[in-house]
Amino acid sequence: MSLWVETVERVIAAPPEQIWALVADPRRHKDINGNDTVRDAFDVPQHLALGSVFGMNMEFGGDYTMVNTVIEYDDNRRIAWQARPPAGGPQWRNIFGGRIWRFELEPVDGGTRVRESWDVSQEGKYGTRWLVRLYGSKTRANMAKTLDRIERLTA
Repeated sequence: MSLWVETVERVIAAPPEQIWALVADPRRHKDINGNDTVRDAFDVPQHLALGSVFGMNMEFGGDYTMVNTVIEYDDNRRIAWQARPPAGGPQWRNIFGGRIWRFELEPVDGGTRVRESWDVSQEGKYGTRWLVRLYGSKTRANMAKTLDRIERLTA
């Protein structure tokens, strides 16, 4: 794809609708998150759609909160949200944010091809995407763990 996007994929022996129930419900993200940074979701709409906003309590070297906006949505096929710190937070946090998490589901023989992407092309100010990019290989490994968890939860 590009220097700024990391992607992992695999075929999972489950229908897209079953996988969608996990990836399109922020309340389930703590169950599938491969790096164990997601704590819990809040202010989640009943049904996500393009433009929906939801919050996520996180932990990575300390507790923090992100506000996520759904920027791509195709029911049972594709969802992406862009994460940013809440407005009015500490000034240093405003330089981070803008990364995009995306799930794409494609029916194939034997199940569903699940593709997860981490896109930092719109991350932060002042070149912080280079800092975030340093975590690329670790992020790929954590996304593979996410797919492991999705596979286990849909078996």
